[in-house]
Amino acid sequence: MMKYYITDNTAASVLLEEIPEVSYADFYADLSEKLADPRYHLAHYFALPQGDRMVFYCLLLDDNSSQVMITSYALNYYDDTELPSLTALHPQVHPFERDITERYGVRFGNMPWPKPLRFPFDRYDRNSSMDNFPFYKMEGKSLHEVNVGPIHAGIIEPGAFRFICSGEQVLHLEIALGYQHRGVEQAFVSTNNRLRQICLAEAIAGDSAIAHATAFAEAIEKLSGQDRPVQLDCERGVALELERMAMQIADTGALSMDVGYQLGQVACEALRTMTINTTQAWCGNRFGKGLIRPHGTNHPLTTQKSEMIRRNVAEIARRYDEVRQDIKSSPSLLARFEECGIVARDQMAAIGGVGQAARASGVCRDIRTSHPWGVYAQDISHKPITKTQGDVMARLMVRSREILQSAGYIDRLLSIYDQKYASELSPCDKPDYTAPLSASSLAFGLVEGWRGEICHVLVTDAEGKIAASRIKDPSLHNWMALALAVRGEGISDFPICNKSFNLSYCGNDL
Repeated sequence: MMKYYITDNTAASVLLEEIPEVSYADFYADLSEKLADPRYHLAHYFALPQGDRMVFYCLLLDDNSSQVMITSYALNYYDDTELPSLTALHPQVHPFERDITERYGVRFGNMPWPKPLRFPFDRYDRNSSMDNFPFYKMEGKSLHEVNVGPIHAGIIEPGAFRFICSGEQVLHLEIALGYQHRGVEQAFVSTNNRLRQICLAEAIAGDSAIAHATAFAEAIEKLSGQDRPVQLDCERGVALELERMAMQIADTGALSMDVGYQLGQVACEALRTMTINTTQAWCGNRFGKGLIRPHGTNHPLTTQKSEMIRRNVAEIARRYDEVRQDIKSSPSLLARFEECGIVARDQMAAIGGVGQAARASGVCRDIRTSHPWGVYAQDISHKPITKTQGDVMARLMVRSREILQSAGYIDRLLSIYDQKYASELSPCDKPDYTAPLSASSLAFGLVEGWRGEICHVLVTDAEGKIAASRIKDPSLHNWMALALAVRGEGISDFPICNKSFNLSYCGNDL
């Protein structure tokens, strides 16, 4: 039987020596079986050079038992053995195997999608570049290609979209990302300044600053082994749900804009502004930068701030619900959104889809339920909102209901905060940027951001310094869902399909 180190999303870090090392044959056989069961999916799978060996770590999530199962295997650094590809059996593995190949030249035989993932600056094959990306080709007199990007209008980040069409109908869309070469993961290793590291986490994807900072802070706190103030759980829960509200409202407005529904657009723009201004009144930054810090906070909640947040959130929820009802009663809008951009449940499950996009296709995947932490393990028994249609309308309706659900969570958490902590003279400690970290250990932060599952894995060296950082943004899985959604659709429907996912370029382009 395959060996795993069994832990969960609330436990401390694990010593590297305690992580089982198995043969690739056993690893392949066990993952082949487990990933066929919908209860399991990969949180992360990556390789790290360690001395004269390449060590591969896998974090497998059991969504039924809340277990996080960690295992590893190793190859000699110069071993050019071709490994059987798990992607050939389970497409959800494709970004991980592609990343490992791109970084280190490890070959996976019969890999059906052996293409670069990010084009990092330190990639194994420097001859591989965006200029020679191997886009999929189809031939036929009735077919033509449409190229969009990599430079887009406004502030959209760089990404290339290549459509193969028959007339107006999209037969295939291939998305190529990796233009920025930011080296985010390496930046965490290049500094020992904990404040700089948490600021880097906030910048991974600017619209998910709170979620990414929370994932990093959770991993750091597990490595330090120090108890954190219990108030932090409540504060972080409020912050995460505020971020969720802001971005889901923004997406409602963006979808309204793309079909010319001006009332929905301007109403949501105003409500999104009200939401992020609430965050700014709390911590001084509309996107919550500076709010999440390891072991403490510089912006503790107070009775006055709590009252302000509850009042604003109640008003936002009331007004947004009116917009939601208007959308549901607009025949012309429903005609554009319903049965457009469908991703079936089996497709979404196969590619490892996460977040509200997965839940709109009937894949009930939500870390707040399956692997709860903080307030979701103590104060809130989260019930994911799901739809089964898998179309643009389903993705919008999941968003709409989550906005109202988040508003209720915020009100509940602030009531708990006021009852338990508001009367204390020192409601929360200051951040600790110097707490020593466990040496030769691995820790992860697993958080449900507004787009979906975020995973930060940190590995320390023998001196307790961060030796490696591996980050997974939910967009890593869901870009493939967008490509599937537009198949068979008119190319003019691409904008609303794209907006219904609203994926992060920079979250993929680390």
